[in-house]
Amino acid sequence: MNLFLKQQRASAGIRASLAVAVFVIAAGAARAETITMASTTSTEQSGLFSHLLPAFRKASGIDVKVVAVGTGQAIDMAKRGDADVLFVHDTAAEEKFVAEGFSARRYPVMYNDFVLVGPQADPVVAKGGDIVGALRKIAAANAPFVSRGDKSGTDAAERRLWTQTGVAEAAQPVPNERKGAGYKECGCGMGPALNIAASSGAYVLADRGTWLSFKNRDGLAVLVEGDKRLFNQYGVMVVSPAKFPLLNSQGAQKFVDWVISPAGQQTIAAYKIGGEQLFFPNASAN
Repeated sequence: MNLFLKQQRASAGIRASLAVAVFVIAAGAARAETITMASTTSTEQSGLFSHLLPAFRKASGIDVKVVAVGTGQAIDMAKRGDADVLFVHDTAAEEKFVAEGFSARRYPVMYNDFVLVGPQADPVVAKGGDIVGALRKIAAANAPFVSRGDKSGTDAAERRLWTQTGVAEAAQPVPNERKGAGYKECGCGMGPALNIAASSGAYVLADRGTWLSFKNRDGLAVLVEGDKRLFNQYGVMVVSPAKFPLLNSQGAQKFVDWVISPAGQQTIAAYKIGGEQLFFPNASAN
């Protein structure tokens, strides 16, 4: 083999090695530009993330992988270090998460409200602006009631409301049998719970965002709304890099910074279904 061919083959080998190195570096960079978010079924099933995350991707170049479960499960996931960022709606549980050192700070992002949905005929006459009074009527009438029973933010809110009904001692969990013979836990997300309510003529506490995006409304209507006890706040947290150094905390912080920025807040406010706004940004509450 002459010297020219040896040089050509050597050059080809160098180019191939460089190509492999560039591919490996690029693949590593692509992985670095992805974050995993533990969030709730309400943010996913309402369609918010389909609207919000492409805007964040365009602004940052970062992809977000969402694992949508109940808030309690999302927090447990973050506590295991299986998520870079946590976006949920149970303020008390979120503050505990921070106090235990799993995040340096909780940021309020947006709010909407819960509503009591039930059969349009409303046999227990729950309709009005008093959610606690409505729950008392449901329990007294043994009316069918679907509870998520999944440790979600909605489930936590519902349990707090049941405690306020006075059917159990203050600050104590209300036994299910005290909520009426029609009370059933499905252990499911908001969409499936609404489907069960639709098929069985039951009452159910829902977040307004999922209700507005819910298609199977036949026979159902919003019966109780406007009670200040139905306020529903969402918060976002970067999972602690001190506890989990391998997480993409920098990417997570970029998401937090963007979603509480004017651009992120305007994107949230712009999400509507049928002309009705689903979530109301309030990061200025920091």
